[in-house]
Amino acid sequence: MNLFTESNLGPNLLKAIGELGYEKPTEIQKQAIPFILEDDRDLIALAATGTGKTAAFSLPVLEQIEESSRTIQFLVLCPTRELCLQITKDIQSYTQHMRDLKTVAVYGGSSISDQIRAIKNKPQIIVGTPGRVIDLINRRSLDFSEIQYLVLDEADEMLSMGFKDDLETILRETPAEKRTMLFSATMNREVERISKNYLNNAHKITVESKDAVKKNIAYEFYVVNYRRKKEALKRLIDANPNQYSIIFCRTRMETQEIADFLMQNGYAADALHGDLSQAQRDTVMKKFRLKNIDILVATDVAARGLDVDSLTHVIHFSLPDDPEVFVHRSGRTGRAGKAGIAISLIKPEESRKLKQIKSSTKIDIHEKKIPTGEEIIKAQVGGVFEKLFTEHEDIFSFDDNLIPDLSAFSKEELVHKLLQFQLKDLATYYHDKRDLEDEKFSKDDGRGGDRDRGRGGRDRDRDRGGRDGGRGRDRDYSSDRGGRDRDSRGGDRDFRGGDRDGGSYREGGRSDRKRKSNGDMVRFFFNLGKKDGLKKMDMLEIVNSATKKNKNRPDIGDIEIMDKFTFFEVEKDFKNEVLKNIQEMKFKGKDMRAEEAN
Repeated sequence: MNLFTESNLGPNLLKAIGELGYEKPTEIQKQAIPFILEDDRDLIALAATGTGKTAAFSLPVLEQIEESSRTIQFLVLCPTRELCLQITKDIQSYTQHMRDLKTVAVYGGSSISDQIRAIKNKPQIIVGTPGRVIDLINRRSLDFSEIQYLVLDEADEMLSMGFKDDLETILRETPAEKRTMLFSATMNREVERISKNYLNNAHKITVESKDAVKKNIAYEFYVVNYRRKKEALKRLIDANPNQYSIIFCRTRMETQEIADFLMQNGYAADALHGDLSQAQRDTVMKKFRLKNIDILVATDVAARGLDVDSLTHVIHFSLPDDPEVFVHRSGRTGRAGKAGIAISLIKPEESRKLKQIKSSTKIDIHEKKIPTGEEIIKAQVGGVFEKLFTEHEDIFSFDDNLIPDLSAFSKEELVHKLLQFQLKDLATYYHDKRDLEDEKFSKDDGRGGDRDRGRGGRDRDRDRGGRDGGRGRDRDYSSDRGGRDRDSRGGDRDFRGGDRDGGSYREGGRSDRKRKSNGDMVRFFFNLGKKDGLKKMDMLEIVNSATKKNKNRPDIGDIEIMDKFTFFEVEKDFKNEVLKNIQEMKFKGKDMRAEEAN
């Protein structure tokens, strides 16, 4: 099937997709459409986001729905509100010449009463998120007894978001005699289990092989200690001007922290994660699609449903655990025949994880050095000319008489002066910055390079926001650490203070006991910071309380208290206790939450 007209789709659907500009089906559409039309088996389809999955499952199902029957015949479940709305919009555009077909989207964050009213109009198609579908089932507003087709879209993400029980509840509400189709970017263990339990004699289609995904993508990685990752990220953004990119992080708190850092440093960036309200998420996604911001910092889950074809870069600020997720993330760039770049920032101790990704995916990932200030300025000069030659839109008009006599300057002199003016601030920033490649990255100390920093030379302290004089001279760096002061690292006076019972605090490895190596410690994000009145002594007491039932005392490593968040380290044998018990405690009446950081 090289053209949609060669399929067995009816004239109304062909007319609609023709008006939408559809001519040649994508690979998933070539395989899925004839199968769904001609076979009655269930289906497992593995394909990356952006490969045309919605048309692949909806067009052949729409061809077979009975328009005269006003019962729900087709249910699509998906993980996020954004994807739910996108699928609904697509289906409505496909059925624009099928006047009797109605589609209703049901999702959280919007009025359930409005959705119930829409359901009373007897739609044949429901597109929904699992949580809201469960709510409507419990209110007896949804009746799935006549369903003939069920699609689980982005099944891997629904399961990773904790919808397993909801999916199974919904599946039990549907008749045994139906066709179930599972579409997923990856085939993890939970997706496989769902498919075995709820699909019968399923046919499997796999498209967008790893070779196809990486076809137009250059893969790079940079080794940097955790405490210097933000500075390295800034350099990589500056060394790749005019980029339109997504930066992937592991946790919500890390996502917000990186976005805040970029915005504070003047970049057009914003965050997308689950802690945002629906209105905030809609605003961020609209800004990104319109290119009002050119850098989006996101978690994997939040980025689902965001389909953008013109990304120049994908940056893995934190590596995912699953190699397939790495491929899926990276595949968001290099689309529509365009070249793309996938950049990974890794800590020294993550070399083994990266090696596993390379081995599993057969991707050639090249190590590169973090750009020097001189290299960044050269790239920025190139970026200015790139914009000059590609952007021709006049934003404003002015009288040519306002242009002074420039005959005293040669062409080169004039360009030189304009570039000096354009890049003055950036050049000033990097002028006295020590290049990150000059620093030694020790595997034994992934928390920030040389352990004796602050005890070493004055130059090192100045570049790293060191301790001489409290904050050092580099204001930009100290501010991006959330205004870190002397008590933001272990080893300060209050860190060694005694507790109220007369005993000593667990001293974070600064006691007579030998300090644990970095591999023995777990790094956590904590949701409170200086603005909540949190001090290092409080953080120590919180960890002590969380682990007090254990007869052994954990080593507590570095504690970095920032304005809104905190990072702390605890001996990894106590990880589960910290995660479980902290969420049951309060600090000054505020809920506490800790997440494992990468």
